[in-house]
Amino acid sequence: MALAALSHDERVSEVELSGDELAGQSARGASFTAMAMSGVDLSGSRLEHLRIANSALTGCNLANVRARGASLDTVVIRGCRLTGVELAESSLSDVQFAECRIDLATLRACRLARVSFEDCVLADTDFLEAKLDSVRFERCNLTGGDLRGARMARCELRRNELDGLQGVESLRGCAMEWSDIVAMAGTLAQALGIETLDAGPPPPG
Repeated sequence: MALAALSHDERVSEVELSGDELAGQSARGASFTAMAMSGVDLSGSRLEHLRIANSALTGCNLANVRARGASLDTVVIRGCRLTGVELAESSLSDVQFAECRIDLATLRACRLARVSFEDCVLADTDFLEAKLDSVRFERCNLTGGDLRGARMARCELRRNELDGLQGVESLRGCAMEWSDIVAMAGTLAQALGIETLDAGPPPPG
């Protein structure tokens, strides 16, 4: 099946899309269910209240998609480009992101439950005021990300790049590998208001 365009409240289900050029669409309330999408280009589209369920997206271009208030449920997203995507106030449950570029993205005030990010670039991505429950970040680049005001429960972080991460106090209660904790020692100390003392002279011997 090939789609030439999307319309408001369009329902598409149980089909495969491959290589469809759908950049710059405007389709509020569009819904994709039980889909396999490969190499589909939706970049720059306005898809507020988008719904995707029981689907797999591979190698798709979702850069600069505006999808405020979206709902993603039981979705695998692999090798996709989501630079600048806006998913503010959205709900993501049972979603797996793998080898995706999700930098400069907005997940502000999102609700994420049982979501995993593996080998993803999340640099400068905004999780401001988001709620994260059972979310896992593994081998991701979170440089410059923003967790201010986020609430995290039962979350795990493993072997990530965390330089310049804002809102590190939101990591309270998360599980992290020791190497990540050591690498973040300075940032954590600053967040806790701990001052660094210069090493004094050795004690007399």
